[in-house]
Parts: sequence; structure tokens; C-alpha cells
Amino acid sequence: MSHYEEREALEYLVGLGETKVLEIDGKKFTTKQIYNVQDPVPGKLQVTTLTALVDYIKNGAVDVNKYGDERLVHVVSPNRVIVHSMLREDKTRESYIEANALLPDNIYFNEFLDTERFNIMLQSSFIENKDRALLLKVIGNIKDSAVKQVGDDGVSQSATIKTGVANVNDVVIPNPVVLAPFRTFPEIEQPESKFIFRMQSGPKAAIYEADGGAWRNEAMASIKKYLQEQLQEINNVEIIA
Repeated sequence: MSHYEEREALEYLVGLGETKVLEIDGKKFTTKQIYNVQDPVPGKLQVTTLTALVDYIKNGAVDVNKYGDERLVHVVSPNRVIVHSMLREDKTRESYIEANALLPDNIYFNEFLDTERFNIMLQSSFIENKDRALLLKVIGNIKDSAVKQVGDDGVSQSATIKTGVANVNDVVIPNPVVLAPFRTFPEIEQPESKFIFRMQSGPKAAIYEADGGAWRNEAMASIKKYLQEQLQEINNVEIIA
């Protein structure tokens, strides 16, 4: 290779490292992908309650008002809320704190459970109401022999249960039933929703969600209302759900 060819090759290699800006049809393009150098940001805090999230915002209220650093509270889901900064100059957001609700791990939908597990699930992970009491009565007193005596018209079922020391009665189980599992933060009222209750041989029982997920919208609206009430005296905080 001649000295001239070597020089051309070196100039070509040097040129590969250059980033050029081209203007085509009034728009600007670069010959290489470039990345904006972002300022370092602290990691976001992780908490499990809305109370902790509210305390964080209230404790930082002086700095927020002093520097005008607006904050965006985003209710992402019934069990997740994140506090962001507003858009920065580079069009990104900084996340300050995230709340993720601690929920029971023994709630099973769309799955048949033996009556003992079903009983424990209802008592430990559902708010007390009329329909919960009825289901507990049925599964707590059902006779083993009743599995062959369960009547089913496709909507409601009937089962033979103990009603006294030696008495048995057929009880019609209504459908749907209205229940309120622990599905969101404890600071707000747990939303009630409709479930389809079914039984099968074993005896076993199961519940199926029957409200199309409407409870999620209700829970998120309740979270937003709770935060608005708790933060009504704090400026520069926007809440969306």
C-alpha cells in the first residue's frame, strides 16, 4: 500500500468517529446515533402504604413550595402509586417514591378449594358482610353426603347442610354473591364486587369474578379521593388516576 493510500485509509477511519449534522428538506439528521448525557438522579423510595407516601410529600412541602418543583402523583393501579416530578428540560420525569400495597397471598379466584381452605380464605382475606356470612354458613356445615345431592339449575345451587344436632336442610345458594376481598391499600374502603359461587364434589368451592373488573376503577377513584383529601393543603401536587 502506498503512502497516499495509507493516508486516505487513516482519514477514512478518523472520519468514522465524527458525527455530522445534515439538513434534508428542512429537517436535521445526524450520521450517528447520539445520546443525551443525563444528570444523576437518586433511586426512588419503596413503601407499602399510602400513609408513608403522604408523609413523604408533606415532609417535603417546604422545598416544593420554595423551589416550585411540581409533583405528579400517578395512581397506576389499585395497589400501586408513584410520585413523579413534572417534565424536566430533557422531557423525562424523575420518580421520587412508589407505594405498593401488601396484599394477602391466599386469595384464589377461578380455582376450586376444599371447604377448609375456602373457609380460611373467606375469614382472613375478605371484609365481613352478609354474603360472606352466608357462604361461611354453607361451607362450614355442609354434609359430606351432600355432594351427591347438590341441585344446580345453571345459575343457583342448593346443598344439604346441617342446621342442628341431627337436622339437615336444603339451602339455596344465591348467585352472584357480593364480596369485598382485600385488593387495595388498607387506608381506603375495600370495594365490593360480584362473584359467581360454585360447588362440586369433594366437597369443594370456588368463586369467579363477575364484574368485568369494575372494582379496579372504583378502587383507583377512592385512592385519588383519599390523596386529594390528605394533600389538599399542599401546593404544586397534581393527582391523576
